[in-house]
Amino acid sequence: MKTAVLLDTGFLISLVDQKRPHHGVAAQYYRAMLEQQVPMYFSAIVAAEFAIKQPITDLPLHHSRSIPFNILHAQEAGHWWNALGKRDEGDARHIVRDDVKLIAQACRESIPFILTEDASPLYRYCERLKGAGSTETRAIKLVDGFDASAFREDGQRGLLFENTRVDEE
Repeated sequence: MKTAVLLDTGFLISLVDQKRPHHGVAAQYYRAMLEQQVPMYFSAIVAAEFAIKQPITDLPLHHSRSIPFNILHAQEAGHWWNALGKRDEGDARHIVRDDVKLIAQACRESIPFILTEDASPLYRYCERLKGAGSTETRAIKLVDGFDASAFREDGQRGLLFENTRVDEE
């Protein structure tokens, strides 16, 4: 399957708000996805979160495919919620619940990557489920900076040699 990415609320906020600390990194990822024709998915859950503070018409959605939250996603989310067991101390239940729904959508739709801003509950729980062998979906954090090889499904980071010349000594 071709690489695809689910866009999280934090990523989209950083993309459209030039004052955010990770705006530049978000813009780099967005340009890279456009150049490489990486399918970008936008969840109805993210639309609801974003719309709390800003109209979704402020987003560059013409390059994204929308995903409604459906019954199959709901069943998967219930499965992942139970697989996680307890949520981390300090994590608000409603935030974790929405993040688990996004992970479930990515898994159900075979989307291997979720772009998020930081080590939010979405990132932590996605990594926990991946570490337990429950999912192959991986979260990528803007806080780590731009990495042109971030969308490699084998997980290898920082070693993209395409268009790179290596001189022999």
